[in-house]
Amino acid sequence: MKTVFDRPHALSDVPLHYCPGCTHGIIHRLVAEVIDELGIEGQTIGVASVGCSVFSYNYFECDMVQAAHGRAPAVATGIKRTHPDSFVFTYQGDGDLAAIGTAETVHAATRGENITIIFVNNAIYGMTGGQMAPTTLLGQVTTTSPYGRDKAIQGNPIRVCEMLSTLDGVALASRVSVDTPKNIIAAKKQIKKAFENQRDKKGFSIVEVLSTCPTNWGMSPEKSLEWLRENMMPQYPLGTYKDIDAKEAE
Repeated sequence: MKTVFDRPHALSDVPLHYCPGCTHGIIHRLVAEVIDELGIEGQTIGVASVGCSVFSYNYFECDMVQAAHGRAPAVATGIKRTHPDSFVFTYQGDGDLAAIGTAETVHAATRGENITIIFVNNAIYGMTGGQMAPTTLLGQVTTTSPYGRDKAIQGNPIRVCEMLSTLDGVALASRVSVDTPKNIIAAKKQIKKAFENQRDKKGFSIVEVLSTCPTNWGMSPEKSLEWLRENMMPQYPLGTYKDIDAKEAE
């Protein structure tokens, strides 16, 4: 019998620790599929962040390094510079990348470090109990914004792709989602492009993936997908905010 669907070789055959309905598992699979398709498992080094994805080093068959909170882009920079022929990617949540890791992210981007960033945005701190994140929406209730995020007190949510797209070292800044089969297919294309950019030495590539957190949002998996579409997508529109290939083609 012909196999038409199977676990990617680059994805470890172990149970994931994520909550039911969390879309981290989908994103892991997409990254693993891209590694398989490019045939780069033996050349790839991933950098795990701190947050819900802290155990991602257990889920990929390539070499993995655990970074301190927020420091994944700095660690990835060191790895890439000492192993320039390797494919180096970070896998980070919004608390890790857009809060404690903002400086590392911005400076790696502006230097044009030839690395790939997979940025998972679920608008909340997942692992530590549902606190407000830099990406939390205005009015969104969290454990540290029980009356909803107030612009006058906590300020506006940060749009990472829009911000990084202004930097000269960025080759790709794209925002995708994994809420529907169509969007999952589109997300994989952008993740693959981010790895191809690194292969072709084009510079810093980031793919922001809108994700759900049913547990801390207090919703069912189905409702959380609806909430993402109705609330997150207007604040964080899907699209490519910078693509060096498109600019060169003009």
